[in-house]
Amino acid sequence: MYIVIIGAGKVGYFLAKRLSDNKHTVSIIERNKMICEEIAKELEVLVINGDGCDPNILEEAGIRRADVLAAVTGSDEDNLIACQLAKENFNVRRTVARVNDPDNERTFSELGIDVPINDTTIISKIIEEEVSFSDVVNLLSFKRGKLAIVRVDLPQDSPVINKPLSEIIWPENSALVSVLRGEEVIIPKGNTILKPGDDVIALTLVGNEPQLLNILIGKI
Repeated sequence: MYIVIIGAGKVGYFLAKRLSDNKHTVSIIERNKMICEEIAKELEVLVINGDGCDPNILEEAGIRRADVLAAVTGSDEDNLIACQLAKENFNVRRTVARVNDPDNERTFSELGIDVPINDTTIISKIIEEEVSFSDVVNLLSFKRGKLAIVRVDLPQDSPVINKPLSEIIWPENSALVSVLRGEEVIIPKGNTILKPGDDVIALTLVGNEPQLLNILIGKI
């Protein structure tokens, strides 16, 4: 994929490095000239010194052929503007935005950002999982806040244990994405049988989590 990243702070730098290491083509836009020079020396990516909210700078970064734009600066306003420009002016298929202020997450979703990433929410959910051993952890909301990826750890007494997936009645607009069993990753099929301790990743409508709990764990 061709990915344009706006913001070369720690988040932008490590994102660019990881994507580049995974053989994606990456360009990164950063206002600070000194940071641009440092990244150009360390990473094999296109580095543009400029404002990611400037259509001309986006053009220079190759936005017209980008599959994804990720705006990860420390400014919610800049991240929102950049994503909207990418969508409306350049028809970028997918936009990802860092949300620095949790109060802005809903606004980002309502204004069409495909994946608003709220650092605070993600970190708090990780903490809550470790502290409370919660059965279901909402990992990420996307598509304007309507869809969510959730994770369910199946207990020994789960009502779906030893049942093939084809016999389980799922909540409307829900689907299993994968089953993690130890070190094994299983792509679920109709004849896949769930086992105690399976780590199930599911795609569902936001608000369907209680139904998933009832089906997979047997409690609300």
